Amino acid sequence: MRDDVVRLGVLYPGGGAEHEYYLFAEAVEDQVRQVRMFIVGTRVGGLEGDDHSVPSLLRTAAVENLTEAARRLVPLRPHAVLWACTSGSFIVGRRGAERQAEALTAVTKVPATSTSLAFARALSTLGLRRVAVLAPYPEAASRAFVAFLGEWSVEVAGFVWLDAESGWDSALIPAEEIAQAARRADRIEAEALLIPDTALPTLSIVDDLERTLGKPVLTANQVTIWDGLRLAGSPLTVSGYGRLLATGRR
Repeated sequence: MRDDVVRLGVLYPGGGAEHEYYLFAEAVEDQVRQVRMFIVGTRVGGLEGDDHSVPSLLRTAAVENLTEAARRLVPLRPHAVLWACTSGSFIVGRRGAERQAEALTAVTKVPATSTSLAFARALSTLGLRRVAVLAPYPEAASRAFVAFLGEWSVEVAGFVWLDAESGWDSALIPAEEIAQAARRADRIEAEALLIPDTALPTLSIVDDLERTLGKPVLTANQVTIWDGLRLAGSPLTVSGYGRLLATGRR
């Protein structure tokens, strides 16, 4: 294994925007260290499939589902493991999300995080305590994300949800609709805008949103990649994906 390659193992539920991880890895090939992404699917929901109802999200969040998938990552020798699912981590609250990461580390013997934990860590790193939230989920799941932020003493000043019933529905939301909803969610007093849901493609529009709103925009796949690189001991300074990745903060 080359020592100039960062290997990130990604546990991804369902589908929708997993291509963002591969595109990011290709885009940073000219950096000092290369990034390789290994994506493994996890079990999602139940008979209902990949939906954003609270009961389905609790099934997606089950630790046994995550550890089963994590075992398939072990032969790929990742430097860090990412549970790339916001709703499947915040739905069990702060301590539940921390237990998920602990279980993944126990199986893989490497540092692990989740998208919800990455949001909290990114906010702490940037010193942000008051935010606006644009959540693609239905109301119940969206409010669960707000409650999760509250466990980290983060205040939500503006709040909009889009009622996407599943990750697949999130993936189909047009970029222009996201931009319009972002403006509705934003508030002057908000220090940043948060857009959860790893099924929602956002990496290509983060910079535009930041220019429009005049403040940091943190999105699900963006913070997950940032936290994974940090855990792997290889933070990168990369333009084109928002201020978080552009600063190389860790």
